Amino acid sequence: MRVLVVEDHRELAETVAAGLRREGMAVDLSFDGDSALERTCCTDYDVVVLDRDLPGTHGDEVCTAVTTAGKNTRILMLTASAAIADRVDGLTLGADDYLPKPFAFAELVARIRALGRRSQPAVPPVLVCGDLRLDPARRVAVRAGQRLVLTAKEMAVLELLMAARGAVVSAEQLLEQAWDEHADPFTATVKVTISRLRAKLGDPPVIQTVDRCGYRIAP
Repeated sequence: MRVLVVEDHRELAETVAAGLRREGMAVDLSFDGDSALERTCCTDYDVVVLDRDLPGTHGDEVCTAVTTAGKNTRILMLTASAAIADRVDGLTLGADDYLPKPFAFAELVARIRALGRRSQPAVPPVLVCGDLRLDPARRVAVRAGQRLVLTAKEMAVLELLMAARGAVVSAEQLLEQAWDEHADPFTATVKVTISRLRAKLGDPPVIQTVDRCGYRIAP
């Protein structure tokens, strides 16, 4: 899942981003409304976590721009105000969800995951393919009854492949959705991660390489 966190409080933004990355999400950061607009124009994010009171372009204007761009990006708006009128204003602008500060990190993660599911074709909360089972919210992967020890990136790649339901996912799509903007598109990062994931999944192999196209998990 690719997430943009837009928050002018740098320490809070970096803390949230670090936590979301531990949850297997690819996270980019913006500290003002102007850079947020630039990033959302160039990248298709699953979810934008958007502080309402931003320097430069106001969060309300960023929200409106994203929702009118015709993308599937979902917006979780943050604000220091818990007033009902502010919540209504945010939702009226097109935000998909609203979370007042201070917030519990576990609730933030749960809301982002719920919105992420809505940004893509509907998938069940627990993904199953044969004897392979993945619960993204709990970060638990099991094959043939044995729990798998996966890194955050391996978990993210497995989730993308299983959610595709047998469709081919290109290396470019995996890189865009499972890594952040600092990933080098010219490295073998995806290939190496796939190789390690295959080894951990064991036999018989479940990840297929489709020549010159990408990877898939056959249903």
